[in-house]
Amino acid sequence: MRFLLDVEQREFARSLDAMLTAGDTVAATRAWGAGDYARGRAVWARLADAGVFALPVPPAYEGVGPLPVETAVAFVELGRHAVPGPVVETVAAEALLVRLAELGEPEPAKRFLPSLASGAACATLTLPHGGPYALDAEEAGLIMAVAGGELRLAPGHARVRRSLDPARRLAAPLPGGELLAAGPAVTAAARHATDWAALATAAQALGVGFALLDRTVAYVKQRTQFGSPIGAFQAVKHRLADVLVRLEFARPLVLGAAVTMAPDDIAAAKVAATETAYTASRAALQLHGAIGYTAELELSLWLTKARALRGAWGSPGVWRGQVLTEWG
Repeated sequence: MRFLLDVEQREFARSLDAMLTAGDTVAATRAWGAGDYARGRAVWARLADAGVFALPVPPAYEGVGPLPVETAVAFVELGRHAVPGPVVETVAAEALLVRLAELGEPEPAKRFLPSLASGAACATLTLPHGGPYALDAEEAGLIMAVAGGELRLAPGHARVRRSLDPARRLAAPLPGGELLAAGPAVTAAARHATDWAALATAAQALGVGFALLDRTVAYVKQRTQFGSPIGAFQAVKHRLADVLVRLEFARPLVLGAAVTMAPDDIAAAKVAATETAYTASRAALQLHGAIGYTAELELSLWLTKARALRGAWGSPGVWRGQVLTEWG
């Protein structure tokens, strides 16, 4: 089976690429890591205008979806430009609320989905298999937590913890808060939301990997050694070719998972994309040499993000285990 984007999907990707290039997301990401969210919110508003947050939401709640393939396409570009903020978490919250409505609990969807789809609000959340910390809870308008078969609107969050990626600010939701739903429907919806989070993370990691490759190729063309660009050396060519092959193998896994939305396909995509992005980061760091270790270099935004996404929404071991369980 060939997983190729159609004309509209390719145009959507190109338009997001152009918009984010013009929006100076590097400056927005650096500011976000320092606790200054104004530039990041401006990027968020442009993404909302482009319809990114309406993609997982049905028209009944003022969305245009659910469109998982288009969501994956968008998140590749978000990763390529190192967009900050709880973008994955907002999509996961939308998927959670949509599935709850499908299972007979429509009130939370009616209450929150229109503002999430329009970009007027952003959300973060914790799910049973997603770790104890919510991303960017201090900036998110909605903090949701699922535990013990209950979905609650958290009243706040505990002290912010730093991630390896400075633009990923983590905090634990405070216990208690308004009960939004409870019972088996919440458990089922949480599993569905985790799949959406894993898919979006995989697509984001794929974009990070391509960004690292592009920047490293540009660097080895202009850095010289022994009178020649180091990109002319066979060992360098082979290292970058290996990264490209792995990225091109991961791409159809991500798109295929978006087509099927099957848990085993999503698990395979999550492993392949995040591990490939991590491989790209290691190659980029080695080929940049000592300068690659400096936080001042723009490359550091993607290096740290590749490492953080590798463990976000479940470690590679967790998702490999799911692949083996589903395929076994």
